[in-house]
Amino acid sequence: MSKTISVVIAEDEAIIRLDLKESLEAEGYAVVGETGRGDEAIDLVRMLEPDLVILDIKMPGMNGIDAARVISEEGLAAVILLTAFSQQDLIQEASNAGVLAYLVKPFQRSDLVPSIELALGRFKEISDLKQETLMLRESLQTRKLVDRAKGLLIDNYGLKEGDAYRYLQKKAMEDRTTMKAVAEDILTDTSRLDSDPPEKMDKKS
Repeated sequence: MSKTISVVIAEDEAIIRLDLKESLEAEGYAVVGETGRGDEAIDLVRMLEPDLVILDIKMPGMNGIDAARVISEEGLAAVILLTAFSQQDLIQEASNAGVLAYLVKPFQRSDLVPSIELALGRFKEISDLKQETLMLRESLQTRKLVDRAKGLLIDNYGLKEGDAYRYLQKKAMEDRTTMKAVAEDILTDTSRLDSDPPEKMDKKS
């Protein structure tokens, strides 16, 4: 079964907020939180962790674009902006703030699903890209640390590069940790090696 999409609504006009809630629920979405203030919308999204938040552009406390910027920078949810305006400069500002789709008031129920699917699809692409970037960054950092630790083993114990690498692998397996953690330990405290240097460990194995 597919997961029900959860939504937080931030709209200061109660009638529009109710209409939007009813429309969303009629389309099978779960409205998990409502507010009429932009600053409260951020708190609700942090607390409820919805898939999507729909923000009116003009609200007390904080406008929708500023709220969208915070929510997007923290990667909390996909953001749709609800607005009575469609000026190009406004759309550009909203896009820069992380808004992924728009609903122009008065909206039609038929506009909801396409906008939501667009916002969720874009949010997933952005989230996947961020995750991939983090993994690449982590991989590069690990490689740099392992290379430095290998260099230290080669210089201090006269190991060949392959032997130094195998030592790090073996140490990681024995300690049930990562090669990155082993490399960090070696680089931080070389005295740990002096009590059980690589050549001795190799003979034990």
